[in-house]
Amino acid sequence: MQSKSENTKVNKKNILYISHDGMTDSLGQSQVLPYLCGLAELGYTFYLISLDKKEKFNTLNSSIYSICNKHNIHWHPLIYTNRIPILNTIYDLFCMRKIAIKLNKEHTFDMIHCRGYLPTIIAQRLKQKWEIPLIFDIRGFWINERVDGNIWNLKNPILKFIYSTLKKKEKFLFKKSETIISLTKKAIPEIHKIQGGIIPMQLIEVIPTCVDTDYFTSTSIDKTLRDKTLYNYGIKESDFIISYLGSLSTWYLPDEMFDFFIRLLIQKPEAKFLIITQDKHAPYKELALKKGISIEKIILISAIRSEVPTLLSLSSASLFFIKPAYSKIASSPTKLAELLSMGIPVICNGGIGDTEEIIRESNTGIICNEFNDNAYDKAIKEFFANHDLINGKRLREKSIELFGLKMGVKKYEAMYRKTMHQE
Repeated sequence: MQSKSENTKVNKKNILYISHDGMTDSLGQSQVLPYLCGLAELGYTFYLISLDKKEKFNTLNSSIYSICNKHNIHWHPLIYTNRIPILNTIYDLFCMRKIAIKLNKEHTFDMIHCRGYLPTIIAQRLKQKWEIPLIFDIRGFWINERVDGNIWNLKNPILKFIYSTLKKKEKFLFKKSETIISLTKKAIPEIHKIQGGIIPMQLIEVIPTCVDTDYFTSTSIDKTLRDKTLYNYGIKESDFIISYLGSLSTWYLPDEMFDFFIRLLIQKPEAKFLIITQDKHAPYKELALKKGISIEKIILISAIRSEVPTLLSLSSASLFFIKPAYSKIASSPTKLAELLSMGIPVICNGGIGDTEEIIRESNTGIICNEFNDNAYDKAIKEFFANHDLINGKRLREKSIELFGLKMGVKKYEAMYRKTMHQE
């Protein structure tokens, strides 16, 4: 058996980590940095390249640098450009590749870890040139997400050409990566199908979006902020607060969620809908009025990450409906892990990765697979009849078991060792 010092010595590897998401974005802060900090504590040295939006970078870069410096993570951010979408994407990838080559000359990487499709495209050639292994952390079927989310209209000949070209490239990305990380079990058969069958010796691991359960917990609640929010929005402790967390655009179904809330008001007249989002609020106020919902019943709050646990603590339950689509079989909603970690039960639809199976098996919420009044009434009835859902301690324990950050770091560590043939 190796001693702790010997184990640390084995783990001292230089890892190039390339992310298309910025570290100053909420995803970077919740789904990249916590993992890297945990892995860095095990001895790995990271050279992190990311694309950050200028406004967020200018606001948050000092705090991100502080986190990185503390954990021996060498951050090399690039400013995301989007004036001419396609050309700017090509330029951004060129800049990322240029920095990666420069860093490898200085530090000699033992492995490349790519978050998403675009970083993997530029890393494939570098991996071959440097003869080092690569982890393709897919984070969802990105190419199809562009179409399913109505971001790319294939009636546009340029976008159709890009889509067709990338779909051909997708097979190569899967086949030539030593290790593939999927967010869901449901995506694995499709990955095999895309690459033309199972590849012997290839590593595939399922690691869902994890949560820092030490952050999303009752001990993170700011009592002053909580009391202020209750006072400012006229919330009583006896009110039934159903919440929504995150952006309501692209994949989410605000019309259907507001319709659900209307049915909830019939059974719970004291209910209020708390929407925590950085989206513009006006369209959702207009939507509520259009549907005949009193504006006093809708609470819209913009929040920074440090305020989220406190605001979520007001919730009796949380609701999210996501557009079911082919690409979503590879998705793992971050909010599910965060809500359960706070001891909050969920009401959501299935057809999104492994979400339905997880919720049903763990009894942590209610699945509503149809968007109509009868289905909403049935889900509401099931929710109030399921007394296990009010046991916040049990929900939190399930979140730690299924989505805990420590579990995620442990799985990544195992895949790092296998990919670099350390075991």
